[in-house]
Amino acid sequence: MEPSRGESEARDGLSPVLRSAPCAVLILDSSEGVVQLNDAARLLLGVSPGEPVRRAVPEWLADAVWSFGGPAAAAGAGLGGTGTAGRRAEPIAAGPIGDGVFEARPVPVSGAPGNPASTAWWLVEVTERERLAGELAAERERTAFLAETSDELLASLNLERCMEVTTRLAARHLADAALVIVPRAGHGHPVAYCGPDGRVDHRDLLIDPMEVEGLADALRGFPPVAPRWIDPRDAPGWIARPGTGKPAAMVVIALPGHGVPAGALVLLRPSGRERFSAGEELTTGLFAGHAGAALSAARLYAEQASITATLMRGLLPPRTQELDGVELAARYRPSGDEDMVGGDFYDVYPDAVDAEAEALVVLGDVCGKGLEAAVLTGKIRNTLRALLPMAGDHRRVLEVLNETLLEDDSTRFVTLVLASARRQDAQVRLRLTSAGHSAPLIVRTDGTVETAATGGSLIGVLEEIDSTTAEAALEPGDACLLYTDGITEAVGGPLGDEMFGDERLRAELGRCGGMPPEALVERVLMLASEWVGAGPHDDMAVIALTAPRHVRSSASGSPGPEGRVP
Repeated sequence: MEPSRGESEARDGLSPVLRSAPCAVLILDSSEGVVQLNDAARLLLGVSPGEPVRRAVPEWLADAVWSFGGPAAAAGAGLGGTGTAGRRAEPIAAGPIGDGVFEARPVPVSGAPGNPASTAWWLVEVTERERLAGELAAERERTAFLAETSDELLASLNLERCMEVTTRLAARHLADAALVIVPRAGHGHPVAYCGPDGRVDHRDLLIDPMEVEGLADALRGFPPVAPRWIDPRDAPGWIARPGTGKPAAMVVIALPGHGVPAGALVLLRPSGRERFSAGEELTTGLFAGHAGAALSAARLYAEQASITATLMRGLLPPRTQELDGVELAARYRPSGDEDMVGGDFYDVYPDAVDAEAEALVVLGDVCGKGLEAAVLTGKIRNTLRALLPMAGDHRRVLEVLNETLLEDDSTRFVTLVLASARRQDAQVRLRLTSAGHSAPLIVRTDGTVETAATGGSLIGVLEEIDSTTAEAALEPGDACLLYTDGITEAVGGPLGDEMFGDERLRAELGRCGGMPPEALVERVLMLASEWVGAGPHDDMAVIALTAPRHVRSSASGSPGPEGRVP
């Protein structure tokens, strides 16, 4: 269509700069009418000179023109001057026109024909820039979201905590509500649910994964499955929390784990967000990968922790048992504060063979410390338990144990002390046999400290071993102390480089005559611990056997008040 005469005059009245401008330019007078416009503006807006601004331009631009207030405001904003050439105006508004996005830049025009008080509005298309800026903002948001996901999920190896974090983050960033379902454990599937309020509920549900399309495949984890969009009307009642309403869309997403299925993520999407955009699909996939890795790691850790705890129960030192007519107390401190077991061990067998036999107490020290030493400790303890029928012959027990250890490829060895005890009238009769271990110490009530005359070879090194069994009698109040080298070889003291030593131990025991066994072992362990302070140390174990000061009542056939061991 050919431009009208008025349009031609308005266009011809434009300066050559405005007429040839690569973007749309409109000149508006102070009464908000369109005075002039170039061809680009006419094609973009489809308007003619003389039309009111409110009808000629989009609402966002009309608001900008109205709020700008004409050239007087432009001059006050630093845009005044004579002419437009060589001057760059800053955008004061932006918005859509057709399929594009444009910025409006006002420039005062001095000398417009018949209307000196006019403003030229340059409309600069920024569609591509806005698109790139939106993509950059989305990428930054995605990066921040995934960084938050990693930080929170890597902070814990607790399965329930990882499920909580996953559902909370998914409900906040990806949907209105979210569920995490992990493979069956015990009687049901652990399920975590988070709604719009951000509150997470944990439940163990007896569910059939086949009720939800794609859920069974996601929980199996293999082969990998794509997100499955399903009609929420077909979902069972446990999917949504009561009172939250029906979602507009629902998607089931597999959470990939480290070689094991980690679980499934169910997103409940509101109206208007039924499907993922390309960016959301990418973000959701990355989030599922992070969550699956964390959940599978937490699940594997929980399984390993359960197995370790089960095995550990068999390696932990036993509770001190009550012996017939003999007071007994024991204490153990592993080399590391985080360790529960180590290379030192003890066992107490109240009746090694039958009710008439002696009780047997075993104290040992395996070469090394930590888990490897604890494993060998368990093997030795099991072997000794199997050898209880021959506990009356200490030498034979040690020989069989030595043969058993030599059959193993391990280069580790063990030192042992065996103590068989039985009550005889007011005394406690002991048979003591050391195998490469520190000889037991006898502490009399008057403070005298005696060393049992026993000794022998290490177990697990030589094919032939030697051992000497000593006998001792404890009068009421006397004690026999069995200890590992973690006590005497504890390094510390004023300068931190001196061993606690045998002589210092004997001197301290000389002041412990007549102590109950509980107080005696606590005293010895406390002295050694104070000596090393915060420094490194070996495993420490100490046992005290004491002859009760009060003889058991023959009428009742039960120990007196001081014949009990807590």
